[in-house]
Amino acid sequence: MRFTPLLLAAAALSAQVPTMDWKAQEAETLRHFRALVQIDSSNPPGNETAVANYLKQTFDAAGIENRIFAMEPTRANIVARIRGNGSKRPVLVMAHTDVVGVQREKWPVEPFGAVLKDGYVWGRGTVDDKDKLASNLMLMLWLKRSGAKLDRDVIFLAESGEESDTGPGIDYMVREHFDQIDAEFAITEGGGARLFGGQVTLVTVATAEKLPRRARLVVNGTSGHGSVPRVDNALIKLSAAVFKLGTWETPMRLNDTTRTYFERLATISNTTQAARYNGLLDPARSAAIQRYLAESEPAHYSMLRTSVVPTILQAGFRMNVIPSEAEATLDIRVLPDENVPAFFEEMRRIVNDPAVRIEPLSAGARTATPPSRLDTEMFRAIEAAAKRLYPAATTLPTMLTGATDMAQLRAKGIQSYGIGPALEELDSINYGAHSDVERIPEASLHRLARFTWEIITQVAVSK
Repeated sequence: MRFTPLLLAAAALSAQVPTMDWKAQEAETLRHFRALVQIDSSNPPGNETAVANYLKQTFDAAGIENRIFAMEPTRANIVARIRGNGSKRPVLVMAHTDVVGVQREKWPVEPFGAVLKDGYVWGRGTVDDKDKLASNLMLMLWLKRSGAKLDRDVIFLAESGEESDTGPGIDYMVREHFDQIDAEFAITEGGGARLFGGQVTLVTVATAEKLPRRARLVVNGTSGHGSVPRVDNALIKLSAAVFKLGTWETPMRLNDTTRTYFERLATISNTTQAARYNGLLDPARSAAIQRYLAESEPAHYSMLRTSVVPTILQAGFRMNVIPSEAEATLDIRVLPDENVPAFFEEMRRIVNDPAVRIEPLSAGARTATPPSRLDTEMFRAIEAAAKRLYPAATTLPTMLTGATDMAQLRAKGIQSYGIGPALEELDSINYGAHSDVERIPEASLHRLARFTWEIITQVAVSK
Protein backbone atom coordinates (compact mmCIF):
# COMPACT_ATOMS: atom_id res chain seq x y z
CA MET A 1 0.00 0.00 0.00
CA ARG A 2 1.41 3.39 -0.99
CA PHE A 3 0.97 6.24 1.48
CA THR A 4 0.17 9.69 0.07
CA PRO A 5 1.46 12.82 1.84
CA LEU A 6 -2.10 13.42 3.05
CA LEU A 7 -2.30 9.97 4.62
CA LEU A 8 1.12 10.44 6.21
CA ALA A 9 0.03 13.73 7.71
CA ALA A 10 -3.16 12.14 9.03
CA ALA A 11 -1.19 9.28 10.57
CA ALA A 12 1.15 11.72 12.28
CA LEU A 13 -1.75 13.76 13.65
CA SER A 14 -3.55 10.69 14.97
CA ALA A 15 -0.56 9.63 17.07
CA GLN A 16 -0.74 10.76 20.69
CA VAL A 17 2.60 12.58 20.52
CA PRO A 18 3.24 14.92 23.46
CA THR A 19 3.72 18.59 22.64
CA MET A 20 7.31 19.74 23.16
CA ASP A 21 8.70 23.18 23.99
CA TRP A 22 11.82 22.70 21.90
CA LYS A 23 13.58 25.87 23.04
CA ALA A 24 13.26 24.76 26.64
CA GLN A 25 15.02 21.46 25.85
CA GLU A 26 18.18 22.99 24.40
CA ALA A 27 20.12 23.63 27.60
CA GLU A 28 19.82 20.03 28.80
CA THR A 29 20.59 18.62 25.35
CA LEU A 30 23.72 20.76 25.13
CA ARG A 31 24.80 19.82 28.66
CA HIS A 32 24.63 16.09 27.99
CA PHE A 33 26.23 16.48 24.58
CA ARG A 34 29.18 18.43 25.94
CA ALA A 35 29.66 15.96 28.79
CA LEU A 36 29.81 13.07 26.30
CA VAL A 37 32.28 14.87 24.02
CA GLN A 38 34.48 15.68 27.02
CA ILE A 39 35.00 11.95 27.67
CA ASP A 40 38.08 10.91 25.69
CA SER A 41 37.00 7.62 24.11
CA SER A 42 39.61 7.62 21.32
CA ASN A 43 39.90 4.24 19.64
CA PRO A 44 42.45 2.85 20.15
CA PRO A 45 42.31 2.15 23.04
CA GLY A 46 38.61 3.04 23.35
CA ASN A 47 37.78 3.34 27.05
CA GLU A 48 34.12 3.35 26.04
CA THR A 49 33.11 2.13 29.50
CA ALA A 50 33.51 5.70 30.75
CA VAL A 51 30.78 6.76 28.31
CA ALA A 52 28.58 3.79 29.21
CA ASN A 53 28.88 4.69 32.90
CA TYR A 54 27.80 8.28 32.22
CA LEU A 55 24.78 7.03 30.30
CA LYS A 56 23.91 4.51 33.01
CA GLN A 57 23.95 7.18 35.71
CA THR A 58 21.67 9.35 33.57
CA PHE A 59 19.24 6.51 32.88
CA ASP A 60 19.23 5.42 36.53
CA ALA A 61 18.41 8.96 37.66
CA ALA A 62 15.52 9.06 35.16
CA GLY A 63 14.17 5.64 36.17
CA ILE A 64 14.84 4.11 32.73
CA GLU A 65 15.51 0.38 32.56
CA ASN A 66 19.11 -0.22 31.44
CA ARG A 67 21.92 -2.76 31.50
CA ILE A 68 25.63 -2.81 30.68
CA PHE A 69 27.16 -5.61 28.57
CA ALA A 70 30.94 -5.93 28.25
CA MET A 71 33.16 -8.44 26.53
CA GLU A 72 36.14 -6.38 27.74
CA PRO A 73 35.93 -4.40 31.01
CA THR A 74 37.05 -1.10 29.48
CA ARG A 75 34.91 -1.43 26.36
CA ALA A 76 31.34 -1.74 27.59
CA ASN A 77 28.08 -1.37 25.70
CA ILE A 78 24.82 -0.20 27.26
CA VAL A 79 21.22 -1.05 26.39
CA ALA A 80 18.22 0.89 27.70
CA ARG A 81 14.55 0.21 27.04
CA ILE A 82 11.23 1.97 27.35
CA ARG A 83 8.48 -0.59 27.00
CA GLY A 84 5.39 -0.33 24.83
CA ASN A 85 2.27 -2.46 24.69
CA GLY A 86 3.93 -4.99 22.37
CA SER A 87 1.45 -4.67 19.52
CA LYS A 88 4.39 -3.89 17.21
CA ARG A 89 7.99 -5.08 17.20
CA PRO A 90 10.59 -2.81 18.85
CA VAL A 91 12.50 0.03 17.25
CA LEU A 92 16.22 0.47 17.97
CA VAL A 93 18.13 3.75 18.21
CA MET A 94 21.87 3.20 18.08
CA ALA A 95 25.09 5.22 18.26
CA HIS A 96 28.70 4.26 18.87
CA THR A 97 30.66 5.66 21.80
CA ASP A 98 34.23 5.55 20.45
CA VAL A 99 35.88 8.24 18.35
CA VAL A 100 38.94 8.35 16.10
CA GLY A 101 42.16 9.73 17.57
CA VAL A 102 43.37 13.31 17.32
CA GLN A 103 46.52 15.19 16.41
CA ARG A 104 46.31 17.86 19.09
CA GLU A 105 48.69 20.24 17.31
CA LYS A 106 46.11 20.66 14.53
CA TRP A 107 43.32 21.78 16.85
CA PRO A 108 42.70 25.49 17.65
CA VAL A 109 40.84 24.39 20.82
CA GLU A 110 41.07 21.47 23.27
CA PRO A 111 39.74 18.50 21.22
CA PHE A 112 37.92 17.05 24.23
CA GLY A 113 36.80 20.39 25.62
CA ALA A 114 33.43 20.61 23.80
CA VAL A 115 34.28 24.29 23.40
CA LEU A 116 31.44 26.66 22.45
CA LYS A 117 32.77 29.08 19.86
CA ASP A 118 31.27 31.00 16.91
CA GLY A 119 27.95 29.13 17.15
CA TYR A 120 29.66 25.73 17.02
CA VAL A 121 30.50 23.00 19.49
CA TRP A 122 34.10 21.98 18.79
CA GLY A 123 35.44 18.56 19.70
CA ARG A 124 36.28 15.08 18.56
CA GLY A 125 33.09 13.10 18.13
CA THR A 126 30.81 16.10 17.65
CA VAL A 127 29.55 14.67 14.34
CA ASP A 128 30.87 11.11 14.65
CA ASP A 129 29.04 9.94 16.66
CA LYS A 130 28.21 11.72 19.90
CA ASP A 131 25.66 14.00 18.26
CA LYS A 132 23.55 10.90 17.54
CA LEU A 133 24.38 9.52 20.97
CA ALA A 134 23.12 12.68 22.69
CA SER A 135 20.03 12.85 20.47
CA ASN A 136 19.15 9.23 21.29
CA LEU A 137 19.72 9.87 24.99
CA MET A 138 17.39 12.87 24.91
CA LEU A 139 14.77 10.83 23.04
CA MET A 140 14.72 8.30 25.88
CA LEU A 141 14.52 10.99 28.55
CA TRP A 142 11.69 12.79 26.75
CA LEU A 143 9.72 9.58 26.19
CA LYS A 144 10.04 8.65 29.87
CA ARG A 145 9.04 12.08 31.18
CA SER A 146 6.14 12.49 28.79
CA GLY A 147 4.61 9.15 29.65
CA ALA A 148 3.83 8.64 25.96
CA LYS A 149 1.86 5.47 25.23
CA LEU A 150 3.87 3.27 22.90
CA ASP A 151 2.85 0.48 20.53
CA ARG A 152 6.40 -0.86 20.51
CA ASP A 153 9.43 -0.91 22.79
CA VAL A 154 12.04 1.76 22.11
CA ILE A 155 15.51 0.30 22.61
CA PHE A 156 18.65 2.39 23.03
CA LEU A 157 22.05 0.89 22.22
CA ALA A 158 25.40 2.64 22.69
CA GLU A 159 28.06 0.31 21.29
CA SER A 160 31.83 0.33 21.43
CA GLY A 161 34.44 -0.33 18.77
CA GLU A 162 32.79 0.99 15.62
CA GLU A 163 35.84 2.94 14.45
CA SER A 164 38.16 -0.08 14.17
CA ASP A 165 37.63 -3.42 15.89
CA THR A 166 33.89 -4.10 16.11
CA GLY A 167 34.53 -7.26 18.14
CA PRO A 168 33.68 -5.90 21.62
CA GLY A 169 30.81 -3.81 20.29
CA ILE A 170 28.16 -4.65 17.72
CA ASP A 171 29.65 -8.08 16.92
CA TYR A 172 29.51 -9.07 20.60
CA MET A 173 25.99 -7.71 21.04
CA VAL A 174 24.66 -9.48 17.93
CA ARG A 175 26.42 -12.74 18.76
CA GLU A 176 25.81 -12.94 22.53
CA HIS A 177 22.91 -10.59 23.35
CA PHE A 178 20.84 -10.17 20.21
CA ASP A 179 17.64 -10.72 22.18
CA GLN A 180 18.37 -7.41 23.94
CA ILE A 181 18.46 -5.39 20.70
CA ASP A 182 16.24 -7.38 18.32
CA ALA A 183 13.95 -4.93 16.53
CA GLU A 184 11.94 -4.36 13.38
CA PHE A 185 13.67 -1.07 12.56
CA ALA A 186 16.84 0.76 13.56
CA ILE A 187 18.19 4.25 13.05
CA THR A 188 21.79 5.29 13.57
CA GLU A 189 24.53 7.28 11.83
CA GLY A 190 25.19 7.41 8.10
CA GLY A 191 22.89 10.08 6.69
CA GLY A 192 22.84 13.84 6.99
CA ALA A 193 21.39 17.07 5.68
CA ARG A 194 22.83 19.88 3.58
CA LEU A 195 22.62 23.47 4.81
CA PHE A 196 22.73 26.23 2.23
CA GLY A 197 22.17 29.84 3.23
CA GLY A 198 20.80 28.76 6.58
CA GLN A 199 18.17 26.51 4.99
CA VAL A 200 18.20 22.71 4.75
CA THR A 201 17.89 21.78 1.07
CA LEU A 202 18.73 18.09 1.09
CA VAL A 203 18.29 15.18 3.52
CA THR A 204 20.14 11.91 2.95
CA VAL A 205 19.12 8.61 4.54
CA ALA A 206 21.60 5.74 4.41
CA THR A 207 19.76 2.60 3.34
CA ALA A 208 22.69 0.56 2.00
CA GLU A 209 26.45 0.41 2.27
CA LYS A 210 29.38 -1.10 0.49
CA LEU A 211 31.30 -3.72 2.41
CA PRO A 212 35.07 -3.85 3.01
CA ARG A 213 36.83 -6.84 1.47
CA ARG A 214 40.54 -6.06 1.65
CA ALA A 215 43.21 -8.05 -0.16
CA ARG A 216 46.95 -8.23 -0.53
CA LEU A 217 49.04 -8.65 -3.69
CA VAL A 218 52.24 -10.59 -3.06
CA VAL A 219 55.06 -11.23 -5.52
CA ASN A 220 58.22 -13.25 -4.86
CA GLY A 221 61.29 -12.95 -7.04
CA THR A 222 65.02 -13.43 -6.94
CA SER A 223 66.95 -11.00 -4.77
CA GLY A 224 70.28 -9.64 -5.88
CA HIS A 225 72.48 -6.65 -6.58
CA GLY A 226 70.69 -3.63 -8.00
CA SER A 227 73.27 -3.36 -10.77
CA VAL A 228 72.08 -6.62 -12.35
CA PRO A 229 68.53 -6.45 -13.78
CA ARG A 230 66.33 -9.53 -13.33
CA VAL A 231 63.28 -10.54 -15.33
CA ASP A 232 61.52 -11.75 -12.18
CA ASN A 233 62.01 -8.47 -10.29
CA ALA A 234 59.20 -8.54 -7.72
CA LEU A 235 58.77 -4.77 -7.77
CA ILE A 236 58.22 -4.64 -11.52
CA LYS A 237 55.63 -7.40 -11.47
CA LEU A 238 53.86 -5.87 -8.48
CA SER A 239 53.82 -2.43 -10.08
CA ALA A 240 52.21 -3.83 -13.21
CA ALA A 241 49.53 -5.62 -11.16
CA VAL A 242 48.80 -2.52 -9.08
CA PHE A 243 48.43 -0.44 -12.24
CA LYS A 244 46.05 -2.93 -13.85
CA LEU A 245 43.78 -3.19 -10.81
CA GLY A 246 44.02 0.49 -9.87
CA THR A 247 42.89 1.59 -13.35
CA TRP A 248 40.33 -1.19 -13.84
CA GLU A 249 36.84 0.26 -14.35
CA THR A 250 34.70 -2.34 -12.67
CA PRO A 251 31.14 -2.80 -14.00
CA MET A 252 28.47 -0.27 -13.07
CA ARG A 253 25.47 -1.73 -11.25
CA LEU A 254 22.54 0.11 -9.64
CA ASN A 255 20.31 -1.17 -6.83
CA ASP A 256 17.00 0.20 -5.50
CA THR A 257 18.80 2.71 -3.29
CA THR A 258 21.22 4.11 -5.85
CA ARG A 259 18.63 4.12 -8.64
CA THR A 260 16.24 6.16 -6.49
CA TYR A 261 19.10 8.36 -5.31
CA PHE A 262 20.14 9.44 -8.81
CA GLU A 263 16.54 9.79 -9.99
CA ARG A 264 15.69 12.13 -7.11
CA LEU A 265 19.02 13.94 -7.31
CA ALA A 266 18.28 14.78 -10.94
CA THR A 267 15.04 16.52 -9.93
CA ILE A 268 16.91 19.05 -7.75
CA SER A 269 20.01 19.53 -9.95
CA ASN A 270 20.69 22.01 -12.72
CA THR A 271 19.97 21.01 -16.32
CA THR A 272 23.48 19.77 -17.08
CA GLN A 273 23.81 17.73 -13.90
CA ALA A 274 20.30 16.29 -14.27
CA ALA A 275 21.13 15.13 -17.81
CA ARG A 276 24.17 13.28 -16.47
CA TYR A 277 22.31 11.52 -13.66
CA ASN A 278 19.41 10.60 -15.93
CA GLY A 279 21.81 9.39 -18.63
CA LEU A 280 23.64 6.81 -16.55
CA LEU A 281 21.64 3.96 -18.07
CA ASP A 282 21.83 5.31 -21.63
CA PRO A 283 24.26 2.98 -23.50
CA ALA A 284 25.33 5.78 -25.81
CA ARG A 285 26.24 8.19 -23.00
CA SER A 286 26.95 6.10 -19.91
CA ALA A 287 30.71 5.60 -20.43
CA ALA A 288 31.38 9.33 -20.84
CA ILE A 289 29.19 10.18 -17.85
CA GLN A 290 30.96 7.64 -15.67
CA ARG A 291 34.33 9.05 -16.71
CA TYR A 292 33.14 12.55 -15.77
CA LEU A 293 31.98 11.29 -12.37
CA ALA A 294 35.31 9.54 -11.77
CA GLU A 295 37.15 12.81 -12.38
CA SER A 296 34.73 15.34 -10.87
CA GLU A 297 32.34 13.49 -8.54
CA PRO A 298 34.35 10.51 -7.23
CA ALA A 299 31.91 9.70 -4.42
CA HIS A 300 29.12 9.27 -6.99
CA TYR A 301 31.42 7.18 -9.18
CA SER A 302 32.11 4.90 -6.21
CA MET A 303 28.39 4.47 -5.52
CA LEU A 304 27.99 2.88 -8.96
CA ARG A 305 30.37 -0.04 -8.57
CA THR A 306 32.62 -2.23 -6.49
CA SER A 307 35.87 -0.28 -6.09
CA VAL A 308 39.50 -1.42 -5.91
CA VAL A 309 41.96 1.11 -4.49
CA PRO A 310 45.68 0.41 -3.80
CA THR A 311 46.58 1.95 -0.44
CA ILE A 312 49.89 0.48 0.82
CA LEU A 313 53.11 -0.63 -0.92
CA GLN A 314 55.88 -2.52 0.84
CA ALA A 315 59.14 -3.66 -0.75
CA GLY A 316 62.91 -3.39 -0.37
CA PHE A 317 65.21 -2.09 2.32
CA ARG A 318 68.25 -0.68 0.43
CA MET A 319 68.57 1.21 -2.84
CA ASN A 320 71.09 -1.24 -4.30
CA VAL A 321 69.27 -4.48 -3.41
CA ILE A 322 66.55 -6.08 -5.53
CA PRO A 323 63.96 -7.30 -3.00
CA SER A 324 62.87 -10.91 -2.97
CA GLU A 325 59.30 -9.95 -2.08
CA ALA A 326 56.98 -7.03 -2.80
CA GLU A 327 53.50 -6.49 -1.43
CA ALA A 328 50.54 -4.14 -1.98
CA THR A 329 47.37 -3.73 0.05
CA LEU A 330 44.06 -3.13 -1.72
CA ASP A 331 41.03 -1.49 -0.11
CA ILE A 332 38.14 -3.20 -1.88
CA ARG A 333 34.59 -1.98 -1.23
CA VAL A 334 32.02 -4.32 -2.73
CA LEU A 335 28.42 -3.64 -3.65
CA PRO A 336 25.87 -5.32 -1.36
CA ASP A 337 25.04 -8.00 -3.93
CA GLU A 338 28.59 -8.67 -5.13
CA ASN A 339 29.68 -12.29 -5.63
CA VAL A 340 33.00 -11.88 -3.86
CA PRO A 341 34.70 -15.18 -4.87
CA ALA A 342 33.78 -14.51 -8.51
CA PHE A 343 35.06 -10.94 -8.20
CA PHE A 344 38.43 -12.16 -6.91
CA GLU A 345 38.65 -14.57 -9.84
CA GLU A 346 38.05 -11.64 -12.18
CA MET A 347 40.84 -9.73 -10.43
CA ARG A 348 43.21 -12.63 -11.17
CA ARG A 349 42.15 -12.54 -14.81
CA ILE A 350 42.82 -8.79 -14.98
CA VAL A 351 46.30 -9.19 -13.44
CA ASN A 352 47.07 -12.14 -15.74
CA ASP A 353 50.36 -13.02 -14.07
CA PRO A 354 50.78 -16.29 -12.12
CA ALA A 355 53.66 -14.74 -10.21
CA VAL A 356 51.22 -12.37 -8.46
CA ARG A 357 49.26 -13.92 -5.60
CA ILE A 358 45.98 -12.28 -4.56
CA GLU A 359 45.38 -13.05 -0.89
CA PRO A 360 42.03 -12.02 0.66
CA LEU A 361 42.36 -10.49 4.11
CA SER A 362 39.91 -10.96 6.96
CA ALA A 363 36.47 -9.71 6.00
CA GLY A 364 35.34 -9.10 9.58
CA ALA A 365 31.74 -9.58 10.71
CA ARG A 366 30.10 -7.36 8.10
CA THR A 367 28.26 -9.56 5.63
CA ALA A 368 26.58 -8.72 2.34
CA THR A 369 22.91 -7.86 2.72
CA PRO A 370 20.28 -6.23 0.49
CA PRO A 371 19.63 -2.51 0.97
CA SER A 372 16.99 -1.58 3.53
CA ARG A 373 13.63 -1.18 1.86
CA LEU A 374 12.13 2.15 0.86
CA ASP A 375 8.51 1.02 1.35
CA THR A 376 8.60 0.57 5.13
CA GLU A 377 6.82 2.47 7.88
CA MET A 378 10.22 3.67 9.10
CA PHE A 379 11.40 5.13 5.79
CA ARG A 380 8.04 6.85 5.33
CA ALA A 381 8.36 8.27 8.86
CA ILE A 382 11.83 9.63 8.10
CA GLU A 383 10.56 11.27 4.90
CA ALA A 384 7.56 12.76 6.71
CA ALA A 385 9.69 14.05 9.61
CA ALA A 386 12.14 15.61 7.16
CA LYS A 387 9.31 17.35 5.35
CA ARG A 388 7.92 18.76 8.61
CA LEU A 389 11.27 20.03 9.85
CA TYR A 390 12.81 20.96 6.50
CA PRO A 391 9.95 21.88 4.14
CA ALA A 392 12.28 22.93 1.30
CA ALA A 393 14.35 19.73 1.40
CA THR A 394 14.32 16.64 -0.80
CA THR A 395 14.99 13.28 0.86
CA LEU A 396 17.44 10.96 -0.89
CA PRO A 397 18.11 7.34 0.05
CA THR A 398 21.84 6.79 -0.28
CA MET A 399 24.39 3.99 -0.31
CA LEU A 400 27.43 4.64 1.88
CA THR A 401 30.83 3.96 0.37
CA GLY A 402 32.17 3.47 3.91
CA ALA A 403 31.02 1.01 6.57
CA THR A 404 28.86 1.27 9.70
CA ASP A 405 27.44 -1.07 12.31
CA MET A 406 24.19 -1.26 10.31
CA ALA A 407 25.65 -4.11 8.25
CA GLN A 408 25.45 -6.50 11.22
CA LEU A 409 21.86 -5.42 11.92
CA ARG A 410 20.74 -5.85 8.31
CA ALA A 411 22.29 -9.32 8.33
CA LYS A 412 19.88 -10.16 11.18
CA GLY A 413 16.87 -8.84 9.28
CA ILE A 414 16.58 -5.41 10.93
CA GLN A 415 15.63 -2.71 8.42
CA SER A 416 18.23 -0.05 9.25
CA TYR A 417 18.50 3.60 8.28
CA GLY A 418 21.22 6.21 8.80
CA ILE A 419 20.51 9.86 9.59
CA GLY A 420 22.69 12.79 10.59
CA PRO A 421 22.99 16.51 11.31
CA ALA A 422 22.55 19.43 8.92
CA LEU A 423 25.92 20.83 7.84
CA GLU A 424 27.22 23.35 5.33
CA GLU A 425 29.21 21.68 2.54
CA LEU A 426 32.50 23.23 3.68
CA ASP A 427 31.86 22.12 7.26
CA SER A 428 31.32 18.56 6.00
CA ILE A 429 34.62 18.70 4.10
CA ASN A 430 36.81 20.58 6.56
CA TYR A 431 35.28 19.82 9.97
CA GLY A 432 33.36 16.59 9.50
CA ALA A 433 33.86 12.98 10.56
CA HIS A 434 37.53 11.98 10.89
CA SER A 435 38.72 15.47 9.90
CA ASP A 436 41.75 17.04 11.55
CA VAL A 437 39.30 19.30 13.42
CA GLU A 438 35.66 18.39 14.10
CA ARG A 439 32.73 20.64 14.96
CA ILE A 440 28.95 20.91 14.71
CA PRO A 441 26.69 23.98 14.62
CA GLU A 442 24.87 24.08 17.95
CA ALA A 443 21.60 24.69 16.06
CA SER A 444 22.18 21.49 14.05
CA LEU A 445 22.56 19.46 17.24
CA HIS A 446 19.13 20.60 18.39
CA ARG A 447 17.63 19.96 14.93
CA LEU A 448 19.00 16.41 15.00
CA ALA A 449 17.55 15.74 18.45
CA ARG A 450 14.15 16.95 17.28
CA PHE A 451 14.42 14.98 14.01
CA THR A 452 15.10 11.80 16.00
CA TRP A 453 12.09 12.49 18.22
CA GLU A 454 9.82 13.14 15.23
CA ILE A 455 10.85 9.89 13.53
CA ILE A 456 10.57 7.59 16.54
CA THR A 457 7.33 8.99 17.91
CA GLN A 458 5.70 8.57 14.52
CA VAL A 459 6.52 4.84 14.39
CA ALA A 460 6.22 4.06 18.11
CA VAL A 461 3.57 6.24 19.77
CA SER A 462 0.10 4.68 19.93
CA LYS A 463 -2.31 5.92 17.28
